[in-house]
Amino acid sequence: MHVCFIEDTKLRGGTQIWVSEAIRHFLAQGAAVTLLGPADGWNARDASETGARVLTYDYDAVTSQDAPAHAIWRDALAPADVAVCTVHPPRNGFHCSVFAARCIAEADLQTVLVPKTGTIVPSYQHRFYIPEEPIHYHVIAIAKFTRDYLVEQYGVSKQRVSLVYQGTEVDRYTRDENRLAEAHRRYPLRPGRGPLVGCFGSFEERKGQRVLLDAIDRVRGKLPDIHLLLLGEGPDEAMLRSHIQQRQLEPHVSLLPFTSEPEYAFEILDILALSSLYKEGLPNVVLESMSMEVPVVASRLAGTPEAVIEGETGLLVDPGNVDQLGQAILRLWSDQPAYQQMRAAGRQLVTTHFDKRQQFQRFLEEFERIADTRIDAGPPAGRDTSGAARGSG
Repeated sequence: MHVCFIEDTKLRGGTQIWVSEAIRHFLAQGAAVTLLGPADGWNARDASETGARVLTYDYDAVTSQDAPAHAIWRDALAPADVAVCTVHPPRNGFHCSVFAARCIAEADLQTVLVPKTGTIVPSYQHRFYIPEEPIHYHVIAIAKFTRDYLVEQYGVSKQRVSLVYQGTEVDRYTRDENRLAEAHRRYPLRPGRGPLVGCFGSFEERKGQRVLLDAIDRVRGKLPDIHLLLLGEGPDEAMLRSHIQQRQLEPHVSLLPFTSEPEYAFEILDILALSSLYKEGLPNVVLESMSMEVPVVASRLAGTPEAVIEGETGLLVDPGNVDQLGQAILRLWSDQPAYQQMRAAGRQLVTTHFDKRQQFQRFLEEFERIADTRIDAGPPAGRDTSGAARGSG
């Protein structure tokens, strides 16, 4: 089995970290792996240390889709049974899954193109998921919401869409008293009676951190000890720092760099806030938080309600609604009996249905099944390999 991962981004986010971990898992299971990505991208640098085959291209030049770009992509795709392409936003008329389909068709490869997505953006085109070329393809959705949307709105055949949840590292994201002292050393932020609210992710407009800052501003009168820990990196960092100053929120907010060990931050966290405005699937940070017994307040987006079950494992708010977000944080912290129940319920849901070790194996098995069915004359037989959870169908 040979899997090629296509990551057309330089960023390091939840999806890219998942790809990194999937590469290591698949290699350990005896699969061959190729990583195709930008030369100066995080995934290419990381994969070069794994033993995977790594092929890179110029992030800007590839948009010309010239002969050298075709050659690199065909070289990466040729030995692969499946090519798993995260559906990223188009740029300058270029889209990674569309270009991959063209390269597969032109070289007459038997590689199965597998667009993988948890995110639905209404402006995304039909051809991002269903190739125009007569090639083998199958779509992987990592949230039930996404799978249903692809079938109902994009007309993708049910037989060509599989649902596989990504999951999280349950053993890693487990409360550990021996880790607590180091957590306080790294984050000397603990504010009296709390709550300490965390928001982890890329500093970019779609993540809605400015909305969260405004929500903190509105509730700090009723929660004078509230403190927000923003962990991440990205293009909006300067804007967020300026907004904190404008709102005079310095005593209530700490903005710190991305960490590859978020479990230490989770050890001291009371609430995770996911304030995203759009373009989400089922964020890894939500599952990590719940595994660490940290209840979640999140935007009601895409697959998030499949894990953040209203009133059971957390609270949901309308994206961009400052008042709802602030009031949800206040309500969650003010009702301590319900808060403690949510801590236990979140942990139970994740350990039962979102264990990453099991989910990596489901992905590998699904890729093997997809590759086997490409020889069939008809469309490949689909199935749900998600490990279905309550609230997720």
